[in-house]
Amino acid sequence: MPVNGGGGFTKSMSPSVAIPKIDELLTKIRSYVPADGLKVVQQAYDMAALAHAEQKRASGEDYVEHCLATADILADLRLDPPALAAGLLHDVVEDSGITLQDLQDQFGPEVAWLVDGVTKLGRLEGTSLDRVEAESLRKMFLAMAEDVRVVLIKLADRLHNMRTLWALKPERQRRMSQETLEIFAPLANRLGIWEIKSELEDLSLRYLEPEIYREIAGSLAERKAKREEYIQRVINVLREKLNELEIRADISGRPKHFYSIYKKMERKGVGIEQIYDLQAVRIMVETLQDCYAALGAVHALWRPIPGEFDDYIAMPKENLYRSLHTAVIAIDGKPLEVQIRTKEMHQIAEYGIAAHWRYKEQGKRDVSLENKIAWLRQLMEWRTEMVDPQDFVESLKTDVFRDQVYVFTPMGEIIDLPAGATPVDFAYRIHSEVGDRCRGAKVNGRLVSLDTVLQNGDQVEILRAKRGGPSRDWLNPEIGYVVTARAREKIRAYFRRQDRDINTNTGKEILERELKRLGVEQQVTFEQVAKLFRHDKVEDFLAAIGYGDYSAQQVATKILDAERKVEDERHREDITRQLSRPKALDIQPVLKVKGVSNLMTRLANCCSPLPGDPIVGYVTRGAGVTIHRKDCPNILNQKNSDRLVEVDWSDVSQLVYPVSIEVVAFDRAGLVHDISGVVSAEGVNMTQANVETNKKDGKARFIAVLEISSAEQLFRILNRLDRLPNVMEAKRRPLVSA
Repeated sequence: MPVNGGGGFTKSMSPSVAIPKIDELLTKIRSYVPADGLKVVQQAYDMAALAHAEQKRASGEDYVEHCLATADILADLRLDPPALAAGLLHDVVEDSGITLQDLQDQFGPEVAWLVDGVTKLGRLEGTSLDRVEAESLRKMFLAMAEDVRVVLIKLADRLHNMRTLWALKPERQRRMSQETLEIFAPLANRLGIWEIKSELEDLSLRYLEPEIYREIAGSLAERKAKREEYIQRVINVLREKLNELEIRADISGRPKHFYSIYKKMERKGVGIEQIYDLQAVRIMVETLQDCYAALGAVHALWRPIPGEFDDYIAMPKENLYRSLHTAVIAIDGKPLEVQIRTKEMHQIAEYGIAAHWRYKEQGKRDVSLENKIAWLRQLMEWRTEMVDPQDFVESLKTDVFRDQVYVFTPMGEIIDLPAGATPVDFAYRIHSEVGDRCRGAKVNGRLVSLDTVLQNGDQVEILRAKRGGPSRDWLNPEIGYVVTARAREKIRAYFRRQDRDINTNTGKEILERELKRLGVEQQVTFEQVAKLFRHDKVEDFLAAIGYGDYSAQQVATKILDAERKVEDERHREDITRQLSRPKALDIQPVLKVKGVSNLMTRLANCCSPLPGDPIVGYVTRGAGVTIHRKDCPNILNQKNSDRLVEVDWSDVSQLVYPVSIEVVAFDRAGLVHDISGVVSAEGVNMTQANVETNKKDGKARFIAVLEISSAEQLFRILNRLDRLPNVMEAKRRPLVSA
């Protein structure tokens, strides 16, 4: 049998993509949309063109072209006329005088409902933009649980917005790219729509890491001719072998997306010149049996690379993806990635849940796709109980969009959990009661601690008590008992059911302990903290802490952030009045070190540079980069120019500030080493340290000054110090000025 071959690679990502006219869109969908459906799409376009007649996008194009582009992407997914109409009309309610009632009158409730699902909420006075966007996302996801077409329309809308992102200001480009990478690309992946997922990731990388993007693009362009020549040689060898075995197949070069190359560079800590496995092919065959026969042929030709084989046919991914993956040492000793699948598997791999409509229109029933839709609805059910929209979105990031691990119940049922999940997360995934009464766990037949991170293939058994409930410690993110938002919400629900007086007293104990640990019990009242959380009544606030609505970390962060705002304002006033220059340990702006990220920086005592001063960085061994004025005598006299780096003043909203801490413990060998280890593990600079011991009671008092970048960082350090052996107390103390 003849084998077709080709060597296609990643398409170029031009700043703009050609937009079809309405006639071209109608021609495109005519192959699967009946005449009455074409009429609905034409009418939707006419209304969109009228509604957006005077509107232009930042790119300069007529706004209706964005509507057409959105519908064109939906047509690639072969969605039905109501979804195509909603794609054309998705912005009319938000950006024109047309109402949902108008849409319902002309197109019926189905189209109006789909448009409403993707329409953003209006911004109310006094409401933050982040909260409005979170609430709009929450609205969309809950609508998705009823009809997944809502989110497919939103993905198409976001994809075209990302294709034209070049027209927006850099700050908006970065914000949208980050949101796309955190929410929309993982969502496309979860729904199995590979083409949209990959393009969203590549476009996000373009704006978040432009230098790396250009490096990858340039390197691939340079290697393109050689790579395509090599792939064609591989295809010829495979074609001959498969023809010999009478396996009918299409073979092509598989696009290697920029973002997947970037993640591999990041994972291995190397540049693109050290990424050698950029060659990849895809083999599409007729039957399931042919998949495994083709795999045998590949392994007969070339030596498989150990540990690089995945059978997603025997064990499909949660997003329905099915394929065989292998890697071999092929022609000229070069690594080669190979995917093998049937054409039907390929349709689902490319279009994921959207393929449901392809099979639906053909009159077929695809049970796995229907189960997927049912699973999505179940996924959203418990989230309807979550009041805070930002908590809702964060729960999606942790539970839904994080990489998954697959574990087994004792009966062999597969349970999917986000990477990093623990036995407690597993217990609550099974049932609320199993989680509430969880007291221990066995993984692969062995007793383990409840903070054990589960791995792919683990068999998990939960040991339950006959009565009792969860521990409040499980809600502490620093201890690591719980990763999923589902488990956290179920634990909070348990405590909400308890007696209010008990929760109020528990909340009071937690707040008193936290104020003492932060060293502000004399300066900060319960009423002040309650107001930070917008509670008028202290009792309601204390009960909320007892319920688990607010964790100790949230309380500490609010107090420290409020305190820091006062310090920041005082510091800015000092700069404005030019009364004095800041010392090295004063609050100081974060600095951008050219070519390097995540470096610790501090201002030099000798010249105390202010924001706006010409500056240069000096690499100090073990202490990051010290920032000097360019005219500082210490820099002018510096002979070792290799240790000088370019720096720029960056975002002054992120600051480093000094905090004094005190640790009281029973003295033991290695105590100071362990305390220093906790601080060092956080990447925090310790500028002062002193230890006092009392031989009478055997206690040691360790006092240090740390350079802290955030309230969360201080909370983590105090928590970890608290858990060290022999430590009685770890708290913040007043900072004594020199």
